[in-house]
Amino acid sequence: MADIDLDDLERRMDGGVAKLKSEFAALRTGRASTSLFDPLQVDAYGAKMPISQLGTVSVPEPRMLTVQVWDKSMVKAVEKAIRDSDLGLNPQSDGQLIRVPLPDLSEERRRELVRVASKYAEAARVAVRNVRRDGMDDLKKMEKDGDLSQDDRHLYEDEIQSLTDQHVKAIDEALVAKEQDIMQV
Repeated sequence: MADIDLDDLERRMDGGVAKLKSEFAALRTGRASTSLFDPLQVDAYGAKMPISQLGTVSVPEPRMLTVQVWDKSMVKAVEKAIRDSDLGLNPQSDGQLIRVPLPDLSEERRRELVRVASKYAEAARVAVRNVRRDGMDDLKKMEKDGDLSQDDRHLYEDEIQSLTDQHVKAIDEALVAKEQDIMQV
């Protein structure tokens, strides 16, 4: 009798939730966070590199980020990457230190960010449901091939649905927390 790998399904669902949390971290709220620069890539040394590999990102004040660039020749490239990003930030360099003040978010921009967060959450739910569908398809194939009894298939289906429900609940909780974070003035 064959066995379905529930750990693999759970790992794949966890991956969807983790991706959502990293996308949420990159969404700008009113407060500064070093994770805001995580998705940004800088043209450096003939390749694309994350800002964290070119300098130290810190939060000296609630509405300010700083990047202490290690190599003086990379200051302009880091500054350009921040300015050209779709974050709407205006960096100011002072030697090897780049200061990035975070402007206040308007009510309209906050609502727009909540819609973006909702889209990210829905994409994560779809990813989790796709993993569930893959697992259910595997169960049906195993039953058809005679590797699994109908009763065992129903037991596994219940376990897969339980995993799915847990992960969708985690996604919903993360979305509620992010919406509160965004709407907080």
